[in-house]
Amino acid sequence: MLRRRSSPLKALDPVQDCSEICRQIAGYEFPWDVTKALEIALFRTFCVPSIGKLLDTTGEFHHRPQKRYDDTGLIISSILKWGHDSEQGQAAIGRMNRIHAHFPISNDDYLYVLSTFIYEPIRWIERFGWRRLSEGEKQSLFQSWFIVGQQMGIQDIPATYEQLEQFNRDYEAQHFRYSKATQRVGESTLALFLSWFPAFVRPALRPVVYALLDDAMLAAFGFPAANPRLRQLLEALLRWRGRILRYLPPRKRPYFYVDTPQRSYPQGYTFEDLGPPGLLRSLNRSPAPASPNSEMPSPALGPSGPGS
Repeated sequence: MLRRRSSPLKALDPVQDCSEICRQIAGYEFPWDVTKALEIALFRTFCVPSIGKLLDTTGEFHHRPQKRYDDTGLIISSILKWGHDSEQGQAAIGRMNRIHAHFPISNDDYLYVLSTFIYEPIRWIERFGWRRLSEGEKQSLFQSWFIVGQQMGIQDIPATYEQLEQFNRDYEAQHFRYSKATQRVGESTLALFLSWFPAFVRPALRPVVYALLDDAMLAAFGFPAANPRLRQLLEALLRWRGRILRYLPPRKRPYFYVDTPQRSYPQGYTFEDLGPPGLLRSLNRSPAPASPNSEMPSPALGPSGPGS
């Protein structure tokens, strides 16, 4: 008789062990789900015109979309794998701060992007995961990214899970709207996603991507409405995938994006390789700022996580 899997994280403390809980969620419990949800999260942030305009202006998603994607994935997965307070996690956050310091990004945009890293994985797992996250696990995701936000120098981060989630929803309601810059960045990102598949199937996959995006995102990007039947079918397949996974053995080896071969770095990489090529010389010779907001004091490190 098949037995349902259970979570091994119940004995851990949501605050003190938040790094380890996040590592387990992202690397063992829901690796594919977290990766897909973070892809949607990054795509989602482009729907804010100020963010879309900045990305359109830099041209990185138009000229080097794979490198831009890989650099973001490597930084985020380094934080998730090793923890925000590890040597590797601190190096990833420092590199991210150094890159961000070259661009005019508002505090609210920083805060919104941070919030998507918490709530998009939670919402995806709630819909399609093999089990639901516990309240403690949700709080651990909030706590870990809250500390990362402090180390980025983000100001006025809401103090509770519920308050930050409300900010996330309100920000989207107030700011999601169509712009030509957002459409250009969206098309370049969609072309990147499709480039991972053989050319002959790409036209058929474009409607699938539309079906994964909600109506507010489609409108902001100027994409056509999703086929409702295709959306229903896709959601049903993802739910069935989750049900099947309930009865499979737990994953014994972790999966993190940082451990996979990167299209942009077939010979490997260091943190000094990450960032826009035109800024690499400056990035690698200047000291890393404590945060993009130089007036912010350096925050204390959060609770300890895994050392490796």
